[in-house]
Amino acid sequence: MKRRNFVNATLGSAGLLAAAGALAQTAGPSYSWKMATGWAGGPIMDIGAKAFAERMEFFSGGRFKIQTFPGGGLGNALKVPDTVKNGLAECGHTWMGYDWGKDPTTVLFGGYAGTFDTERMLHWLYESGGADLQRQFREDTDGVISMPLFIRTAEVFLHSRKPVKSLADLKGLKLRTAGAWLEMSKDLGAAPVTTAAGDVFPMLERGAIDATEWGTPWENVSPGFYKVAKYLSYPGVHQPTAPFELVINKDVWAKLSPNDKKLIEVVAKMVTMETYLRIGAEDAKAMEFYKKQGVTLVHLDDEVQYTARKIGLDWAEATAKENKHKWFARVHKSQVEFDAAWKDADDWRKVKVKRA
Repeated sequence: MKRRNFVNATLGSAGLLAAAGALAQTAGPSYSWKMATGWAGGPIMDIGAKAFAERMEFFSGGRFKIQTFPGGGLGNALKVPDTVKNGLAECGHTWMGYDWGKDPTTVLFGGYAGTFDTERMLHWLYESGGADLQRQFREDTDGVISMPLFIRTAEVFLHSRKPVKSLADLKGLKLRTAGAWLEMSKDLGAAPVTTAAGDVFPMLERGAIDATEWGTPWENVSPGFYKVAKYLSYPGVHQPTAPFELVINKDVWAKLSPNDKKLIEVVAKMVTMETYLRIGAEDAKAMEFYKKQGVTLVHLDDEVQYTARKIGLDWAEATAKENKHKWFARVHKSQVEFDAAWKDADDWRKVKVKRA
């Protein structure tokens, strides 16, 4: 099998490892890159940005050395693509949804209330053209090279100072959020605000906000929200999945050999699949951890889940019809077609299990 075809055919972790090994070169140009990120620390930094840097160094035989910088270290933590485009860093790690105010197409790639779950998102990205659309979109609109790097399972809906279960509980709720949900949550009656990551815990602690969403159950252990907010509402209907993004300076990318470009793509995919597996495993442990810490787990009413998803889908449909953004309708159409093809998947793929 030719190397190119072999690389394109790899799906699982074993195949990705083999592909990376096949592409590795101990001879050739050496690179010393800076990576701007939006993260002060925690899982996104450790098993996303840092893991990518470590694996690139390993599989390149030490030729790629990438230094990761915490959010704000090389520019605005919420504007990583600008930092990379301007040459302050060769590459960066971010969540595309931070740019939703500039172009809402970014939340289609980053996940929103109407998106599908992580398993489906991975299939859309890697097997149904999603990653190709992402590359074309970012290069066209922002002048950077883009590809998936890191992905979340469903987030926690809220860590809150009081129980949030029903639509009535959301009325007037002061919550911290970001991306498209900042506006959508208003339709549920909430009073959302956005703030830098470092401000969330103190605001929650002193009651400046009633609740916050952030990441998955595991990701939310390290910020310590559970210490001051003794209620956890789930599932994360506002964010059923969240793929993150590797951005690379276009001029830097152009100077790489075809093999080095492919090595970056394969390692980014490998890390994305690894994070999906790692977070899934750690989330289960985290839920048990919260119980032991005296946190009350609250399952959202079906009405909240259905309403939130409808808000997301209606927003996407309306935005596509407005056609104010060059790429939105095209990406939305691709996702709608994929979702339709998978609409009965749970019937023919999942076996019902009776729990004791």
